[in-house]
Amino acid sequence: MEPIQLSPTEARKIILNAAGLSKKAQFGTGIEAVYRLIDHLGFVQLDTNYVVERAHHHVMAARIPDYEPAWLGELTDEGRIFEYFTSDAGFMPMHEFRFSMPVKDAFEINGKPKTTAESRLMNQVLDRIEREGPLMVGDFENDRPEASTGWWDWRPSKMALERLYFEGKLMITRTKAFHKVYDLPMNLTPVDTDLTPPTPDEYARFVIRRTLGALGISSVKEIAWRARRVKGNLVKQELVKMIAEGELLSVQVEGLKTAQLYMLPTQQRDIELSGEAFILSPFDILNVFRHRLKDFFNFDYQIECFVPAPKRKYGYFSLPVLVGDTFVARMDAKADRKQKVLIVHNLHFEDVELSEAMISEIIETLKAFILFNRCRDISFTRSNREDYLNEIKKAFK
Repeated sequence: MEPIQLSPTEARKIILNAAGLSKKAQFGTGIEAVYRLIDHLGFVQLDTNYVVERAHHHVMAARIPDYEPAWLGELTDEGRIFEYFTSDAGFMPMHEFRFSMPVKDAFEINGKPKTTAESRLMNQVLDRIEREGPLMVGDFENDRPEASTGWWDWRPSKMALERLYFEGKLMITRTKAFHKVYDLPMNLTPVDTDLTPPTPDEYARFVIRRTLGALGISSVKEIAWRARRVKGNLVKQELVKMIAEGELLSVQVEGLKTAQLYMLPTQQRDIELSGEAFILSPFDILNVFRHRLKDFFNFDYQIECFVPAPKRKYGYFSLPVLVGDTFVARMDAKADRKQKVLIVHNLHFEDVELSEAMISEIIETLKAFILFNRCRDISFTRSNREDYLNEIKKAFK
């Protein structure tokens, strides 16, 4: 079958629509929109960075105008979503619980061999939760044999809890302060949850469909990434079969030289973008594969919190700003929650000309972002385009 031919504009529209960014409220409003978005994407990455509101809430608020952070907890309590890993930690729809099982098996099979003492401790921890109910790390004695040496230097009970979680013997929920609460799966999964382990080919096809549904257009590199924790997975083999069976389409984008691209036959193609502005998390589904931003959007982006301070170009936690199908800026911001001020350390504009309408869209999105971060005001430190910044500042006087 001949590849589907797309223009760069058509490709960007497909990608943005798949990510839920063709317009605000693409999935509606209210708590049901949160569930519909998670069910559509299949996975919403979770992150602990709290410079601005955490990534999983940020993803929701960018797309759902009336979003309330408490809704993720409510959906978890109702047994409609759960937290676990694909390539990273995130929220998934409960009806796909069985597809988390290969990852759990992989953690158990491929993890570091347990010592007798570690196995004993894990059994003790599991037994205590079975008897007492949900527990947090702080409910266990400080069993560290020596002083901590820094990050990831977990004490034994924390290690036991996390390993039981990774292997699927425990699940977690979160407190309002974002602390983990460990519990038995039987207490957090509805009684009708399908616990049938998928076959290797079934799991591979699930990953392929899910990745393409969320990315719109993708190469095998991104698809395989989603299954990377399951060693020896059949993603590449099943992808070839699905192409032959007509369950996938190959895609060519005019003027773009990349690895072979794929798309689902059901992918919507007649898409109109609203032209609204979106301030996005670095961990948004649109941004996690940086090479895609460069290939499809000509946007060279890197989150710089992992870069030594002297080498940062844009700031510690710069947020991509999208208007329509164009990345127009990156905003290094921090929420000062005591003073209730959103501090914009750097608003760096890309080499694109902005119309009055585009600036107005950025202003409206900034207003919503201030409130989302529980702030009342905004301050700007610097920008590479004083003319654009001055127009934006006028709206906040």
